[in-house]
Amino acid sequence: MDTQKASIKKIALNYGVLLALLSIVLQVISYVLDAHIDRPWWLTVVQLAISIGVIVYGIKAFKTGNEGFLTLGQALKTGVAISLIAGVIAVIFNYIFMNYIDPDFIEKAMAFSREQMIEQNPNMSQEQLENAMEISSKFMSPGIMSAFAIISTLFFGFLISLVAGLIMKRNPPQPF
Repeated sequence: MDTQKASIKKIALNYGVLLALLSIVLQVISYVLDAHIDRPWWLTVVQLAISIGVIVYGIKAFKTGNEGFLTLGQALKTGVAISLIAGVIAVIFNYIFMNYIDPDFIEKAMAFSREQMIEQNPNMSQEQLENAMEISSKFMSPGIMSAFAIISTLFFGFLISLVAGLIMKRNPPQPF
């Protein structure tokens, strides 16, 4: 007998869009503060706090809509689905951001990366620097960046969901 009343799809869509919008607002703030290339640690902490908060509240909403019951599997499905939706929307926004809002983003990021390499490895030869920059440029392609964004979003969404699910789980009673 299935007594589940809450819809994972509906909750994931609502909270996934919310997480994406909050992440986009944070990215716009970092762009306005000119902190989008050399991202300060506090922006990463704020992004992580937003992710944890939205995913946990999404899982809690599912539990509330499911008569207070939540299995670990349901928590994982809900949290990963929220993360997937947020990740896809974020990738779309990043495409718009890098092509229309800040079309020089990749060049700025590469220049920053070059400066960091020189600063951290002052004895690096020009040939080593060029090889390192060539490898870095391959990872800065839109496809690779999008793939890493989705994978990292799903990974952290899974971890957050796992912890939240273990804390909040309450299995429904089993019939005799």
